[in-house]
Amino acid sequence: MIQLTIIKITEYGPWTLTLGSDREHELQMLQAHLYGQIQKLFSEKNCLVFSNRFDEFFVITNGLTLADHIEIQKKLSQVSSLKLSMSIGYADNPFDANLKAYEGKKTPIILDDHHHIFGFVNGHADQKVTIMHFDVENITSQRKIKSPYEISSVIFGIYAKMSEFFLAKKSLSFFMGGDNFMVVTSGDAKKNAREFLEIAKKEFDVSFNCGIGTGRTAREAVKLATKSLDTIREIRDAKQVKPEIYELSCF
Repeated sequence: MIQLTIIKITEYGPWTLTLGSDREHELQMLQAHLYGQIQKLFSEKNCLVFSNRFDEFFVITNGLTLADHIEIQKKLSQVSSLKLSMSIGYADNPFDANLKAYEGKKTPIILDDHHHIFGFVNGHADQKVTIMHFDVENITSQRKIKSPYEISSVIFGIYAKMSEFFLAKKSLSFFMGGDNFMVVTSGDAKKNAREFLEIAKKEFDVSFNCGIGTGRTAREAVKLATKSLDTIREIRDAKQVKPEIYELSCF
């Protein structure tokens, strides 16, 4: 069971117009600051925040109750003048948890009107999340023949393909910066990862390493996924046969 919270800046469009035309630099700084604050507060509760769009964030909130969300919402109101809504959903896979959160906001199912929290909370019930951590193998070699912008163009093309592929598997993909991606998933993680690696080789002529981690919370899962990725690198550096995929679980 995966619990997911969608955080959205409300009435953002009309508010940005009040800043005048020379506002873009301010908006970029504000969004970066807000992301940092949201990541800090949720990571302290063993969650992980993904930027879906700059005015919207997805948080894997396994184990968090409504009271936890209210506590964080109160702290966010102290560091930002922007109004934020939270929509919570849970399901057996991350995409359906996303749909449940969306349903809670759209209906709406109001959990706390004062703090703008909607949806369905699973709280401390038994939960599990699997996260894949992908990175492009030896991207440094590409820099010898391609400019930084050309490399970015390739990375974004890969991201678009990854998002499409894993969405069909009811999983959610996020670009983490550089040449790193994370996919929040559930069953058949290793099988799906292997299938995507083959697609990436054929369509983009790139190789990936993929670390997979399964834990009770997002931070636990990501820690294991990144440790798996580090293990692949250690095997490679030891001049042994390197696996493309390595998996660790706390279960």
